[in-house]
Amino acid sequence: MTESERPRGSKEPLDTAYDVALLDLDGVVYLGGTAIPGAAEALRKAGAAGMRLAYVTNNAFRTPAAIAALLTSFGVPASPEDVVTSAQAAARLLAERLPPGAPVLVIGGSGLRMAVRERGLRPVSTAAEQPGAVVQGYSPGVGYSMLAEGGLAVAAGALFVASNGDLTLPSRRGSQPGNGSLIQVIATATGVQPLVAGKPEPPLHRESVLRTGARNPLVVGDRLDTDIEAAHRVGTDSLLVLTGVTGPAEAVLAPPSQRPTYLAKDLAGLLEPHPEVTVKDGTFGCEGWTARMSGDQLVLDGGGERIDGLRALCAAAWAQAGDTDGYVSSEAVQGALDRLDR
Repeated sequence: MTESERPRGSKEPLDTAYDVALLDLDGVVYLGGTAIPGAAEALRKAGAAGMRLAYVTNNAFRTPAAIAALLTSFGVPASPEDVVTSAQAAARLLAERLPPGAPVLVIGGSGLRMAVRERGLRPVSTAAEQPGAVVQGYSPGVGYSMLAEGGLAVAAGALFVASNGDLTLPSRRGSQPGNGSLIQVIATATGVQPLVAGKPEPPLHRESVLRTGARNPLVVGDRLDTDIEAAHRVGTDSLLVLTGVTGPAEAVLAPPSQRPTYLAKDLAGLLEPHPEVTVKDGTFGCEGWTARMSGDQLVLDGGGERIDGLRALCAAAWAQAGDTDGYVSSEAVQGALDRLDR
């Protein structure tokens, strides 16, 4: 059993152990347009401790200034320079592959057009302008005519880049098609899959590090398949917070490529040390909790802070990683999760 196969401990608070927090937004700082309780205060304290805060989002529609204004309305310390978007990462991908001033057909909103222009490229709207590339990001205004122009340009040989590949977009009415679904229109019509800039692909992380000068960053997110997997792909430590998409069951059942370095119930986890998970004779302990496999079931005993029980459960489940699926079954952990909730 190695430390990487269980949640890691930290003797010092994370806001002093790492120089930059690369923070996801929806599900971490706010949820559905409402600030998550305690998030703003935790971020102010982390900043006061010397940690730089960067807000990293797959959202290519809003400009950094608009995102910063939204954050400050929640009491979160943020300026446009603190915001890193998938539009900016996509624009860098384009600038590295095209000559200055090259025309780029932009399918998306003002955030994407601005990012392309800031990289010295020329946004255009039709295939007749012979763009060197097509870049697509989510916008509620994307329609057939824009997709048709993009498809014609890609079919003619233009480079195809997508800001992000999120298949769905959360809304108050439920999940709606995201950019990852919309890019399939051009991909299906042309047989060309785009280069993707956003999480979990590495370009957005690279953009974040370049903009912040981070030497020892910590990725903070609520999604295993974007935030945490992105950290794995670039070899960066991560903190999973339980204020958004991922719940305890998903954390326990996470495959190796989506297991966080640290677990916390919310952003207050940046401000405190994290207890070590110990192991002895197949039993994993964290503070007052112990977790172990008994036959084909995961068993949780003890008591204390719920997050410590989850840390012990994750360690016990992750240790059972097989050669094929990499995690235990949901049936094996249900009883332990019920015990945790009690």
